Order: sequence, then structure tokens, then C-alpha cells
Amino acid sequence: MPKAMAACALALGLGLGVLVAVPGEAPAQDAKQDAATAPAAAPVEETEAEKKEREGRRACAVQLCAALHNRKPADGVVACAIQKTWRKAVLSKILARGKVSWPWGDTRCGSDIKVDRAMLVKAMTEPDFEAQFDTYSIRCEIDNAKDKYQVALEMHPKITFKQGKAVKARLNWGKISAPVLAKTALWSVTAADNTFGVLQTLAVEDVNEFISTKCMEKGVKEAWQGQ
Repeated sequence: MPKAMAACALALGLGLGVLVAVPGEAPAQDAKQDAATAPAAAPVEETEAEKKEREGRRACAVQLCAALHNRKPADGVVACAIQKTWRKAVLSKILARGKVSWPWGDTRCGSDIKVDRAMLVKAMTEPDFEAQFDTYSIRCEIDNAKDKYQVALEMHPKITFKQGKAVKARLNWGKISAPVLAKTALWSVTAADNTFGVLQTLAVEDVNEFISTKCMEKGVKEAWQGQ
């Protein structure tokens, strides 16, 4: 599997990160954390658009964390329209987990999500539970050397939980809309993921990190504890 293809699918596989609305830190904070490995890198200031994106994801995260940890309200849905800009440097760092590189530039992704609260409560309370999510459409704009790729992918995630922890995940990729070159690359990798689950480990790690770490971040934890 060519690395460029794998990188593109992994980045869009981070649509699972979009799905669970990981609040994320500002680019300047990410740069500080990377100082040990890249001391010469200057902090990148967060744009106003990125600030709005982050606040939107944080508000959605509070609702999800309330259902996961408070287990209430126990009915209804969490519905959010969320956006995230992935800086090239941040994407490269994340994708290094999969031993691949990111061949393009910054990427902006968005998705409308709707998650059943009762399903989240069962995922945290039942000994074994398989959570079947709705089909989500992830829309991304990828900066290329001379233009931008407009990409839309569908996925129908299924996550297996044991004792409140994700142990297995399938993204179940569906329809892809993209320019020919990008679509060919994405189709190859999403087909491989559907068959072999090549992104499963990263998806499981991201879900567990959200539940155990992101929900406990300052500002997020206080908000859901007060609900």
C-alpha cells in the first residue's frame, strides 16, 4: 500500500476523531509540546476560524462526555455540526503512529453527527456491547500544491466495548466523492480497511483516549460534571 494513500486514509480515518469531537489543543500549544523534538519551530497562532471550530467541538464533547460519564440524560440524542482544521505539522505527527507521512498540506474536515445517548450509556455500563453508529458523511478540503482537493467520504462505524473500553472498531467506509487521483488513492485504502481493518487499532486508541483523557481536560470535565 503506497504511503501517500495510507496517509490520506489515516487522516480521514481521523474522522473518527471528528465523530467523537475531540476538543483538541490550539496549534500554539501543540508547538510547545513538540519543542523537545523541534526546538527551532515557532509557535503557530490559532486563527479566529480555528478558535470557533475548537469551541464548537468542545461544546459537543461536553454533551458526549456527560452521557459517557454521568450516564444522563439517558435518552435523546447528541447532535452536533463540527469542524476541524488539521495543520500539516499536526497531521504528520499523528500519522507517524501509523508509520506514514502526509504528502499534502493543511486539511479542513467537517461532519454532522447524531449519537444516541442510550447507546453511549450501554457502552459504558454493559459487560459487552457493540455500538452501531449512524452513517456519517465527512467533508474535507485538502490543500494541494496548486489547488485544493474537495473530498467527501461516508463511514458507518461499529465499535465493540468490553467493561467500558473500546476493544474493536470497524469504520465501514462507503461512498467516496473526490477528484480522480485522490479518489483512486482513497478507494484503494478504504477498501483495504473494510477488508482487513488496517485502521482499527488507531480508531480504538482514539475512542479510549477520548473517554479517559479528553473528557477529563480542564474546562470539559467541569462542564459535564455540572450537568
